[in-house]
Amino acid sequence: MAHGKKQVHGRVVRSHARLWTVPVLALLIVGLETMAVAQVSGGNLAGHAKDSSGAVAEPLYAVRVEENVRIPMRDGVKLATDLYFPEGATGKLPAILIRTAYSRKNATKMGAPDLRMFAEHGYVVAVQDVRGKFDSEGHFTYWAPEGNDGSDMLDWMAAQSWSTGKIGTYGCSFLGEDQILLAKLRNPHHTAMIPQAAGGTYRQMDLLEGGAVSLWAASWSLRWGSKIESNPTPPNIDLQKMYLTLPLIDMLKKAGGPPTDFENLASHEPDDPWWGQLGSIDDHDRFNTPALLMTSWNDTVANEAFVLAKLMHKNDESALARDNQFVVAAPTTHCAYETATEHTIVGGRDLGDARFDYPDLYLRWFDHWLKGIDNGIPEMPKVQFYVMGANRWRSANDWPIAGTKFTKYYLHSRGRANTRSGDGALSTAAPSEEPPDRFTYDPKSPVPTTGSASAGGSMAGDQKEVENRSDVLVYTTPPLQEGVDVTGPLEVVLYVGSSARDTDFTAKLVDVYPDGTAFNLQWGILRARYREGFNKKVWMKPGEVYPLKIDLHSISNYFSAGHRIRLEISSSNFPRVDRNLNTGGNNYDETDSVVAENEVHHAKVRPSYIVLPIVP
Repeated sequence: MAHGKKQVHGRVVRSHARLWTVPVLALLIVGLETMAVAQVSGGNLAGHAKDSSGAVAEPLYAVRVEENVRIPMRDGVKLATDLYFPEGATGKLPAILIRTAYSRKNATKMGAPDLRMFAEHGYVVAVQDVRGKFDSEGHFTYWAPEGNDGSDMLDWMAAQSWSTGKIGTYGCSFLGEDQILLAKLRNPHHTAMIPQAAGGTYRQMDLLEGGAVSLWAASWSLRWGSKIESNPTPPNIDLQKMYLTLPLIDMLKKAGGPPTDFENLASHEPDDPWWGQLGSIDDHDRFNTPALLMTSWNDTVANEAFVLAKLMHKNDESALARDNQFVVAAPTTHCAYETATEHTIVGGRDLGDARFDYPDLYLRWFDHWLKGIDNGIPEMPKVQFYVMGANRWRSANDWPIAGTKFTKYYLHSRGRANTRSGDGALSTAAPSEEPPDRFTYDPKSPVPTTGSASAGGSMAGDQKEVENRSDVLVYTTPPLQEGVDVTGPLEVVLYVGSSARDTDFTAKLVDVYPDGTAFNLQWGILRARYREGFNKKVWMKPGEVYPLKIDLHSISNYFSAGHRIRLEISSSNFPRVDRNLNTGGNNYDETDSVVAENEVHHAKVRPSYIVLPIVP
């Protein structure tokens, strides 16, 4: 293709000789049938976007910035805002709002890398420090004021002489959660949104994992959750030492950290009405905003984008919003969508060419909803996702995918499934009479997290080291004769017993390569006291056996021929989540622990298994 300029959807683009082998955005324009497959090659240019022909969109406008505009909220508190204007754009303009806890001055690095690109293509972009952060007035409280402040900001933007009143929202992590909290208020100016990695807003899933406390919240709180308005860098804190501190509720204080909301987050039960004051999303909330929800398989909130899309589809107040909830699931880590390369490596695993033209998708999304451009956005597939292992992009209009076969893989052993060298097996054959597997869980020696335990961590990585521990049960299929595509939600059902009144049970789904490398795919945990629901606590008795279900969230992974499917069972994953001290007490305010003798049953009347969503 010769170089040259042309018009595409109202944007000036320059053609490039290098084309995608199968351009994903071309498939988006025409709309795919369910289960259409796309293999992406070719890459992004940072700050620009490609159209469906492989062209790179040039900036239409220079950008002028008005810094530190003080915008009052309903209670008089003024929030610091930078406004990015497209120089030379005439008439009233649509706008994009980005609200951040990470400093508006760093927004292009933390959660909003495309903000200048939006201004270059005809949008006024407002980037704002949230209440109590950096240059904004007020006091920071996790989540609580974000919806109302965001709504006040939308009203202010819509009232400006340059505004069409159509406003989109954008950003990742906290910036994504802020959008979901705003969306439930149904402000009429909230026209479209792109929440990325925003699952923490739903039922505290990102703070309380299966009833256990996600300790990444502690490390996040040290810096970004500080209630000191000047946001000083915390002292040099040894995180590993801090995580071992008991009681849990004093962890940050004893480490010398700033005042935060961590103590409250760690000390309330999952179903405590207290969470409602933070404004988190529940099944009763209603919405009215088309959403492009971004997530990553190697993130702590991979599944919640699907949960939120389903909830918003169900509870949206108009057909326009209800029919326009979309999900894109990348293979990368937290907020790292645009870091994919020809050889995307996550946790040491080569996931192939996972590049995807995110900037163009973002521009096209806002062009459609805020500028009224007919560019095929509503016709694109409802779900686009990367199949790890097969290393290709794929799309569908349903989740779970139509035709998925939910298949039980049962646990087997002769009572010695401990370690990767044990006799644990996994198969579709139901068990007969088999002895249970037993292991000792000592809270003073928990199973270590493999991979990062931080907010940006993926837990991806080789599990061989932890699989050599006697407190890890390992169940593995024989080498596969043909590939198995596991795409969709995952669940583990265990029949368990314990010598303790309360303990935890964890599960990991692992892809075992022919050379023995064991890559973690997804994991989950359940604090046994909540096995009958998060609204009640029930204790265990020695000698009794109880069924419990562990939510393993969702995944898309192709287990190639010669690989093996593995399930790991244990009682800790530290410091990804806090240790259950096994006493049956509050856990967060305790310093003493009890050693638990735990067991997993797999017999005819007590069949433990994992349910795998297998796509034919």
